[in-house]
Amino acid sequence: MTAIMSLHHEATNSNFTTGQSWGALRKAWKGYRIAKVQGDAARMREYAGKIRKIQGELGVSVASFPHLGIN
Repeated sequence: MTAIMSLHHEATNSNFTTGQSWGALRKAWKGYRIAKVQGDAARMREYAGKIRKIQGELGVSVASFPHLGIN
């Protein structure tokens, strides 16, 4: 998917537009990185779950987090 296509208001499998989903994914990755720097494993797992869910809804490859036991 190109950047131009992600700006259109196409619906994903959820009630959000594609652009909203990409924004949520970006914020989830930021939260994950912050939790990782702080060494907060519980929040890292929470954000990893959100990241994988949004990636699945967008139809892109789903990240794995082997250090958290999430593949």
